Amino acid sequence: MALVTRVTDLIGNTPLFELAATDTGTRLLLKLEQFNPTGAAKIRMAREMVRDAERRGLLKDGGHIIESTSGNTGLGLAVVAAERGYRFTAVVDHHACKDKLRAMRAMGAELVYVADDGDDSLATSAREDLAEAMAAARPDAYFTEQHNNDANALGYYAVAEELLDDLGSVDILLSAVGTGGSLFGTARRLRELGCAARVIGVEPIGSIAFGGEGGPYWQSGTGTPPGATVGTAVDYSLLDEGVKVSDVDAFATARAVAARLGLLIGGSAGGSVHAALTRLEQFPAGSTVVTIVCDGGEKYLDTVFDDDWMNERDLLDESSESAVLDLLDRYSPARRDLVGAR
Repeated sequence: MALVTRVTDLIGNTPLFELAATDTGTRLLLKLEQFNPTGAAKIRMAREMVRDAERRGLLKDGGHIIESTSGNTGLGLAVVAAERGYRFTAVVDHHACKDKLRAMRAMGAELVYVADDGDDSLATSAREDLAEAMAAARPDAYFTEQHNNDANALGYYAVAEELLDDLGSVDILLSAVGTGGSLFGTARRLRELGCAARVIGVEPIGSIAFGGEGGPYWQSGTGTPPGATVGTAVDYSLLDEGVKVSDVDAFATARAVAARLGLLIGGSAGGSVHAALTRLEQFPAGSTVVTIVCDGGEKYLDTVFDDDWMNERDLLDESSESAVLDLLDRYSPARRDLVGAR
């Protein structure tokens, strides 16, 4: 392993994990982005947004980065700001996981809340409006505006390159859609490199990016809540299909994967994995299906993996978890056989 001198030098080359395989040779592979610094994919685009702002003269030495974030983008920007000598203010709400907020503060970020203590509703629009106003009022400030920043998607081009280096080809790319950068940036670069993967986006029930009635949801860092505008990083021209997954099914999947395999994935990744597992046999035989796991489950120990928190919100469903466990057992790759592992 190479010796590095900056945390951002550790970004990328994240591993692939074979979660499931059918008798017809179709495989579900997880691109485990929690092995990046900050434990999330979004540090890729955080670094690219700052680089882009510097190239365009929008962020000067000693400048001030401002962003609205539910956590992972803020964590990435906190790292980049610390390395490059910028001040960073994260505009947040109490819907975000507490550990993400604590980690941002630990890395020197200033947190500005748009809601009072005890109000844990998702406030994406209010966050973005305040972040924009704060940046406009400060001559040294730059609002990275992740939902409408072209550099967001560019930050994920390396994901496509890593996938092709490791696999040669990807048949189906199926992942959660929040800002859209990770799915569509990866898909665009795959296409530029001659790999026309089928692109399936996943959002929570209640999110409005793929149409339908909006409503509340608890999957953090993904989807577009009612009242918010779908960002420009969501590239519908690359989308072959959009599907919705309930909080119950998404969280049941994350919990089942942890219980069966000892692998902690985030709640929104649970939604993508649920969508893939439940239709795995519908894909053409021999397909390579890739899901980008945008973060790990360690940040959700007090939410998705906490029975009391889940019960308080009527999200805990043993039958849903059992159904996912059955799918994991049914599609367990042969190489996971315990006899062969001894």
